[in-house]
Amino acid sequence: MSKLKGKSVLITGASQGLGRQLAIDFAREGATRISIIGRRVEGLNEVCQRIQEIAPQTKVLAIAADLAQAEEVERVVAMTLREFDHRLDVLVNNAAAIGPTPIPFLVDYPLEDFRYVLNTNLIAPFVMIQKVFPTMVKTGGSIINVTSDTGVTGYPGWGAYSISKFSLEGMSQVWAAELEGSWVRLNWVDPGDMNTAMHRASEPEADRTRWAEPAKVTDVFIYLASDESQRVSGQRFQAQVPD
Repeated sequence: MSKLKGKSVLITGASQGLGRQLAIDFAREGATRISIIGRRVEGLNEVCQRIQEIAPQTKVLAIAADLAQAEEVERVVAMTLREFDHRLDVLVNNAAAIGPTPIPFLVDYPLEDFRYVLNTNLIAPFVMIQKVFPTMVKTGGSIINVTSDTGVTGYPGWGAYSISKFSLEGMSQVWAAELEGSWVRLNWVDPGDMNTAMHRASEPEADRTRWAEPAKVTDVFIYLASDESQRVSGQRFQAQVPD
């Protein structure tokens, strides 16, 4: 299992859920260096420990940060590039905020919560890509944005999260078009319904037996991070086959 051998990777939202699983599976696939970003220090520490158990050769850099603040995004990129000898092969923009739960309808949605969700889910990936591009373009690399079916269909009661994902879908298309001809490729992945803390908070009454565990949806991310996808850009992927 060495599809990512030699790769330097940055994963946001890596203290739990999908981001945590991606960090673990990327290490299993031989990633040399992984920078994991999250708000929960204890979660980041657990991921570091798990990676050291399964892939002791992988260097892990854990950075606690709230990416809703643009200056925190800049700090994360600067620290990662400094520790990784100014090389980055893979960026996974996975961090997301769901907003207040239960999610209110837009007519009652608090403005500050609305801003926070968009800052985390849209502005942070935008700034992150801007900041890593000058380094990544020198040697080539893969950018993967994590989207959702709520960014394709406007469901009632999904509020700012849905709006942020609609915007992320559009932004991903524009970034991919503007990166065409460079050594940097950009794709976006809808992981589908997953059994994560964020999903449980957003749909507390749903049937969780129908949700996939994060470990079941990482294959497409490994593919997009690997050299197998060198000629693939500007595409939307679904990690789960629709029923």
